[in-house]
Amino acid sequence: MPENDIKAARPSWLKRVAWLVGIWAASIAVLALAAYLLRIVMETAGMTAGTS
Repeated sequence: MPENDIKAARPSWLKRVAWLVGIWAASIAVLALAAYLLRIVMETAGMTAGTS
């Protein structure tokens, strides 16, 4: 397989970095959603932080 065919098949570094950032941002969003839902469940069950 010629070297030019291998380079043409690989996505550009910008596209690869965009995927990395997109997956990272999605994971942060899912983590925040899970924390928010857990907070709602805990407050519903009567478990509060007890601020003074």
